[in-house]
Amino acid sequence: MSVVEVTDASFDGFVGAKYAVVDCWAPWCGPCRRMTPIIEKLAEISAGEISVGKLNVDENPKTSRKYNISSIPTILVFKDGKLEGQMVGLSPTLTAEGIKDKVLEL
Repeated sequence: MSVVEVTDASFDGFVGAKYAVVDCWAPWCGPCRRMTPIIEKLAEISAGEISVGKLNVDENPKTSRKYNISSIPTILVFKDGKLEGQMVGLSPTLTAEGIKDKVLEL
């Protein structure tokens, strides 16, 4: 499964999955670009279990405001359409496997 580009229009439908992770980012953000391989790996190792998407905060201000995204990268974690967790920033210890384990523990 690949990473899905999520927009203001598609956001609610996307996060309605059993488990969904949305990486909130912007193209000008260096840490966001370094997060990309982690998010791509998460999509690869969790295919069929977790829906993985990316939301460009500059192009989708409605969703950014709704979830008070003020720092990026921010990862939003949903279970059955409800926000269950949020990770802000890029930690040197952050891995795709670690994100997957946290999500599936919900």
